[in-house]
Amino acid sequence: MASTPERTQVAQVAVYHAAGCHLCERALGQVRALRSELGFDLREIDIDGDPELEREYREWIPVVEIDGRRRFTYHVHEDAFRRAVGRTAPDA
Repeated sequence: MASTPERTQVAQVAVYHAAGCHLCERALGQVRALRSELGFDLREIDIDGDPELEREYREWIPVVEIDGRRRFTYHVHEDAFRRAVGRTAPDA
């Protein structure tokens, strides 16, 4: 049996992004890589063409929310992301 800590709930991560946004591409790549490490649920939300999402997120993208709370804008800080989803990576 694996010795990973049990979690009662899987973290819910949402990344708001738009086409042509280089910061978005980088953030999505980071979050996707962290997903394979940490095992959270991921929703990728393209704001293009949705007036409400454009109004709320355009000047902040990429926006990363964890469990409904905005945690990162523009850049994802991987160590802080790990802490926010409730797990830290094992020491190398």
